[in-house]
Amino acid sequence: MAGSIIGAPTQTEAPAQTGAPTQTEAPSQESPSQGPASPDTDVAQRLLDSSATLSYDPVAEVDWETPLDKDFHGASPEWSSLYGTAYWRELTEELRKELTRQEAASVASAGIWFEMILQQMMLRDIYAKDPTDARFQWALTEIADECRHSIMFARGAKKLGAPAYRPKRIVVELGRVFKTLAFGEAAYAAILVAEEVLDVMQRDWMRDERVVPFVRTINNIHVVEESRHMKFARDETRRRLAKAGPVRRQINALVISIAAYLIVSSMVNAEVYEHAGLDRKRALKEARANEHHKSMMRASCSGLMEFLASSRLLTRPALAFYKRANLV
Repeated sequence: MAGSIIGAPTQTEAPAQTGAPTQTEAPSQESPSQGPASPDTDVAQRLLDSSATLSYDPVAEVDWETPLDKDFHGASPEWSSLYGTAYWRELTEELRKELTRQEAASVASAGIWFEMILQQMMLRDIYAKDPTDARFQWALTEIADECRHSIMFARGAKKLGAPAYRPKRIVVELGRVFKTLAFGEAAYAAILVAEEVLDVMQRDWMRDERVVPFVRTINNIHVVEESRHMKFARDETRRRLAKAGPVRRQINALVISIAAYLIVSSMVNAEVYEHAGLDRKRALKEARANEHHKSMMRASCSGLMEFLASSRLLTRPALAFYKRANLV
C-alpha cells in the first residue's frame, strides 16, 4: 500500500521490501534472454531487464481508499508558483495547502496530456519495424508504463479534489501538430524535456513528509519508472543526431525549445487559483513575477541544459524559448 514505497532514501531507490537494487537498472547478472551482461549490452535490452526486475502496479501500490487528509500539502510548498510572494505570506496555512493540492493536480493533468503525445510519437516511430528488436519491445514497454502513469495521475488528481485541468486550446492544437510531424531527435528530446522537468520536482515531493502520502507514492513510482524512459530518450536523441546535418539540427533545436516552452508553461493552469479560493488576477500577476519559482525551474533543468548543449541543440533561437520558459 501507500506506505510501502514513500520516502525512498536515494533518488530512484525502490521500496526496501522489494529487495531491488538502489539504481533503476537491474543489477549486473545473467539475463534470461541474452546471457551474461557485457559492456556493449544494448541499452534497450538492459532497460527491458530492469523493467522486469522493478516495476509497479499503481492500482495495488497507491492507497486510493483512504479519504484525502487536508492537513497535508499536495506538493512541496517551495515548488508552489506563489511561494515567496507577498500573496503567499498573506495566505492561511489551509489556503496554502489547498493551492499546492490544486497545483499538483494541474501538473498531473499536464503530464497526462504530454504522455498521450509521447505514446503516439513512439508508436509512429516503431510502426512496421522489427518486433524482435529490443528497441521495439522497449518502446512498447514504455508505452505500457505511460498508460499506467496516465491513469495513476488521473485518479490522483480526482482524489485531490481537482477538476480536469487542460492546456489552452492553442497548446492542445499545437500538440496535435507536434505529435503528428515530430520525428527522430525532435520527438525524443522533447520527451526528455517533459520527463526531466517533472523528475526533479517529484524527487522533492516524494521525500517531503508535508505532502499527502498517496501523492508521495505516485511520485515515487513515476520517478523510478521514468528514469528508464529518460535513459532511452537520451540514447535515442544521440543516435538520431549522429545522422543529422547542420540544417536539420538547427530546425529541430528550435522545435524542441518551442515544445519545452509549451510544456512548462502548461504545468500550472491559471484556473488553479480560483479553485483554491484565491484572487486569480492577483495570483497570476505575482506568479509571473516570482523569482523564487523561476530559480527553482532553472535549477531543475541544469542537467537537461547540459545534455542539450553537449548535443549542440542550444542554438541562439532555441535559447530564446528556454529563457522565456525560465529554464535557463
